[in-house]
Amino acid sequence: MTSDELRAMVAAQSQGAAALNLAFVGIANGLFDVFERACSVEAAAERARVDPGYLRRWCEAAYAFGYLSHAEGQYEVTELGQLFRPSAPGTLMPAAVQAALGAHMMERAAGLMKTGERPGESVLAERASVLPWFGPMLEAGFGPVLAREVLPRVDVFRDVDARGGVVVDLGCGNGWYLRALVERFPNLRGVGLDGFEENIRQADARARELGFSDRLRFRAGDLFSFVPDEPVDVFVMNRALHHVWHDEATVFRLLHDSLRPSGSAVIWEPAWPDTLEALRAPRLRPMAFQNLSEHVQGNHFLRPEEIEAAFGRVGMQARTHRFGDGAEALVVGTRAS
Repeated sequence: MTSDELRAMVAAQSQGAAALNLAFVGIANGLFDVFERACSVEAAAERARVDPGYLRRWCEAAYAFGYLSHAEGQYEVTELGQLFRPSAPGTLMPAAVQAALGAHMMERAAGLMKTGERPGESVLAERASVLPWFGPMLEAGFGPVLAREVLPRVDVFRDVDARGGVVVDLGCGNGWYLRALVERFPNLRGVGLDGFEENIRQADARARELGFSDRLRFRAGDLFSFVPDEPVDVFVMNRALHHVWHDEATVFRLLHDSLRPSGSAVIWEPAWPDTLEALRAPRLRPMAFQNLSEHVQGNHFLRPEEIEAAFGRVGMQARTHRFGDGAEALVVGTRAS
């Protein structure tokens, strides 16, 4: 590419970043829903309970980027803007939340690079407007993938359902994974553990709303102090293992010792590639970016072979399923009967 072409590419990327950050402001304040019907800035500000001055400037920017239309002093969400409504089918909300979170994490990385400090997962809670959207972001982004790619590859959930067994989700977020399971398997029970109180609050609220409180229980806490109330049929972890990999021996001993004989642990992780060159593939570039965020938190992404080996060290047999053009790995470890 010529230097002019490179400049044009970066200019387009800059506008894309601006558009997603603008969308996040609208998502965090419910503005795409407020403008589903045409209304004035003043009426929308009252409905959304936001400052009209801020809202007017947001509306002007949203109009510039095509999220809102304008006629006779009223704004209304466009077809593009509709796609950012959190309730929209195939919502683009995760992209906007990830953009805001990514900007925060890069700002932290820029400062921490000089000191080498890695403050841990607490950085995820440093922005009060972002944390409540972390669980919904994961649910909207990975819920369809769970149904399309994960459940067809794993038959253990049907077995648990047949005997009314229990699935424990370590790092459950807002409970989306367990809700998907109990919706699909009517006899299965679930327990979710997460380190953020906000996630547990959302998980409990959604379970009550959907009538699942008798089958789902959630608790805030640390994996390393977790003691199940009964032997576990299946553990699930979605993008959580790399957060506790610093003591993987303890984690995998917990998985093994807490499982019933023939029980399984279903680990879903990004599949870190074997070569540096692979990271230039469009599918893997976001993984490389996120791995810098993970470093701030004290983590790093894993190769599937590392997870298989950890299962082997506690006497569990493991098999790996790859999907998402090889960028996603589902590693299922089974305890001996």
